[in-house]
Amino acid sequence: MHLRKDVHTDGTPALCASCEARHRGVCGALDSAQLVALSKVSRKHKADSGAELIGDSEPVETYSNVLSGVVKLSKMLSDGRQQIVGLQFAPDFLGRPFRPESAISAEAATDVTLCTFPKAAVERMMRESPGLERRLLEQTLKELDEARDWMVTLGRKTAAEKVASLLLLIARNIDPTLASQTGSVTFDLPLTRSDIADFLGLTIETVSRQLTKLRTEGVISIENNRRVIVNDQRRLETRCGN
Repeated sequence: MHLRKDVHTDGTPALCASCEARHRGVCGALDSAQLVALSKVSRKHKADSGAELIGDSEPVETYSNVLSGVVKLSKMLSDGRQQIVGLQFAPDFLGRPFRPESAISAEAATDVTLCTFPKAAVERMMRESPGLERRLLEQTLKELDEARDWMVTLGRKTAAEKVASLLLLIARNIDPTLASQTGSVTFDLPLTRSDIADFLGLTIETVSRQLTKLRTEGVISIENNRRVIVNDQRRLETRCGN
């Protein structure tokens, strides 16, 4: 779907002007003319929870901005074993530039909305716009820092600290408008108990026990088995062992 131009946004397409990826993501490095050019070849679309967005070892033909929802990144071994290696939230950039094939699979962990554009168009703009290259580099370095932090979480933290760290990660990223807040946050868990156990290297039973412990101690509330209310992010942070 092509994005319509809005005369009230200085030439910036209307949907781009209100988009978190435009203001906080990689598209924030583009000027109005570049956004208009990219919008002509982009499409905004939704994917249901569980839908495959990128297949492991598939040719890379498009990139996307995550506009809403949560994307689960996984790595598959040759014998079928799978490891969740990361989560992406709005306004993250989904895809790996300068690589002909994907090295991971990406699946919609929740219902997601994406803005997708051809690989060739983005890589051409990267050559033309140092600012876009810088934004992508900044996101890559941010993901590298997060991966190193997660190595510490998986390798050294207790089960209780692992579960608290995951909940804090989700609480801080699930809604871009709440990113700077430290108070109460409510969200539906984007992962099943089985996925959480896989991500953290724990058993399902251990994950359930730690969630129950956090609920009993009043750090979180849980409704309908999936909706989590973090009453105070700072209190949850103290349980992360950082």
